[in-house]
Amino acid sequence: MAQTLKVLSILLDYPTRDVQEAAPDLRRIVEDEGLVPKRLRPGLARLIDDLASRDLFDAQERYVMLFDRTRSLSLYLFEHIHGESRDRGQAMVDLMALYEQHGLSIGAKELPDYLPLFLEFLSTLPVDQAAALLAEPMHILEALAERHRKRKSAYAVVFRVLVDLAAGKADPDAVAALLEDPEDDPTDLEALDRIWEEEAVTFGPGAGGAVSPDGSCPATRDILHRMDAPTRNIEA
Repeated sequence: MAQTLKVLSILLDYPTRDVQEAAPDLRRIVEDEGLVPKRLRPGLARLIDDLASRDLFDAQERYVMLFDRTRSLSLYLFEHIHGESRDRGQAMVDLMALYEQHGLSIGAKELPDYLPLFLEFLSTLPVDQAAALLAEPMHILEALAERHRKRKSAYAVVFRVLVDLAAGKADPDAVAALLEDPEDDPTDLEALDRIWEEEAVTFGPGAGGAVSPDGSCPATRDILHRMDAPTRNIEA
């Protein structure tokens, strides 16, 4: 199991006080496990330190502006290739089936293509298997890395690390096609309303998601526990 992938999952999730307090442990895991290339570790350490030292409300506002109000930076992987089409619903059904094959179930609060959730799932697998699955959305990760770089976003390094950890290389034509999509302005509220007024995707029976057979859910706020124990039931 690669705890580094859990660290990256946590960094891409909504900032909380627990994340700030766990910063020293996040840095230690990255250094101890040694999966992140040395050239990228300083940038990742700067992001961790930035999240730890920044005013929490400021960190949360930045996160919302980047990931919730900028569709071209969406953390929902299938959003970038399927939009709100029926194909996205089927892709999510297939992804849920993959989770279930490994004995994992997700809570009702998140869609299966949410990148932090996907990374937490990958962290339960052998490193080589996780790298192979991470390569499947490689062109999306490359495009996100470039979009964040152009915005001088502190989060750009996370996507560069993910691209490096994935097995294989992205199709340059696929990356270029994604980057041809126009950048949206998170401050244009009217445009934002028009984009998000589309009906949300639902998929499969019980589209609200699943819980473990005994009805229990791990406390997502307990970050260190999540990093210390294999995840058997994921809820974002």
